[in-house]
Amino acid sequence: MITKWEKTEKNLGILEVEVDPGALAQALDQAFKKVVKKVNLPGFRKGRVPRAVFEARFGVEALYNDALDLLLPEAYAKAVEEAQIEPVSQPEIDVVQLEKGKPFIFKAKVTVKPEVELGTYKGVTVEDKEFPVTEEDVDKELENLRRQHAQIEVVGEGGTVQNEDLVMIDFEGFVDGEPLEGGQGEDYQLEIGSGTFVQGFEEQLIGMAQGEDREIRVTFPDDYHVEGLRGKEALFKVHLHDIKRKRLPELDDEFAKDISEFETLEELRADLKNKLEQRAEQDHRTYLENQVVDKVVEGAVVEVPSVMVEHELEHLYHDFADRLQRQGISTEMYFEVTGSSKEKVKEQMRPDAELRVRTSLVLEAVQKQEGIEPTEEEVEAELEKAAESMRMDVARLKELLTPSQLDSLRQDLAIRKTVDFLVANSTSA
Repeated sequence: MITKWEKTEKNLGILEVEVDPGALAQALDQAFKKVVKKVNLPGFRKGRVPRAVFEARFGVEALYNDALDLLLPEAYAKAVEEAQIEPVSQPEIDVVQLEKGKPFIFKAKVTVKPEVELGTYKGVTVEDKEFPVTEEDVDKELENLRRQHAQIEVVGEGGTVQNEDLVMIDFEGFVDGEPLEGGQGEDYQLEIGSGTFVQGFEEQLIGMAQGEDREIRVTFPDDYHVEGLRGKEALFKVHLHDIKRKRLPELDDEFAKDISEFETLEELRADLKNKLEQRAEQDHRTYLENQVVDKVVEGAVVEVPSVMVEHELEHLYHDFADRLQRQGISTEMYFEVTGSSKEKVKEQMRPDAELRVRTSLVLEAVQKQEGIEPTEEEVEAELEKAAESMRMDVARLKELLTPSQLDSLRQDLAIRKTVDFLVANSTSA
């Protein structure tokens, strides 16, 4: 096989490939064996038509499409390896010559991974700061636990709505005297003070009694997600069905026993503090990593191919749609309520998509420059961790992983080690 690579633009090029006639003949043989099974000709049993008769009747050209399906992927992959290029998208194939007895020649228009011109990446100066854990932080965690384990009690007649109560309401919204689209609800449960509704709505429910009707006026903020409602005043007619109130448990040893494996409140406090300190340590690490990576990426020069950005955009949009679905919201419903669209959402995501691709390219360039690779022990440890999270035997996981998935895992580890390298070689201001 003869391979020729010629760059036509910064990240584009033409890969010209010449495959010897023997490989084409072999592909045509395989194509014939596949196609002939479906052929019915008078005088022959189905699938038993001789090759010469088939070609005389239909022409060898009838085998070309199937032969190409067999030959092209392997020939292209081998040519990419020989040319030592890294394509980032599917190629545009142009068949130059496809004729029995002659070399098979094709050209592939290929977008390749761009070259990265690294700036300074060692000795990057970062701002350091402390992430202290105070007793007040522990108190907040304990208070959260109290709220999570609160008992819900129905407020009887004569009771009125207070902050943090759970209320069941019907509501109907109007703007400029017309019903507000999506602004109606029945038997809607709302926690007062949760910030679920437009600012001012929940506050005006305080003091309402069971069975009461009330009109509430609010103004949509200037940055509201529905453009047509920004700065508009709305009227909501509200009916209150019932009120429920949380009764918080006492903070004592009994509470600790009920909600944890600890016998005393002090033991629970110590455990919470330890977890907060671990979280603070990770936050500190992330704070340093973000600064170092941002500065290294800013100092590098790279022209990001649009096809890589579009590919990342598809990933981001897919994740966005998945998050909505997990909340029971379809994309159609989201677009109707927000006045947005798939195109608008993707355009909002575009800067993030480009930054993600740029960051990935720069970190990979540093990794290659420094020859950073994970050890077999590190790969094994990562596999064991993944197997444990999936409640699977590590040997079974290895059987299920494809070579490309294992390569991705190795590359992810290499990039993590690259970030560790950058942090270790940075200096604090």
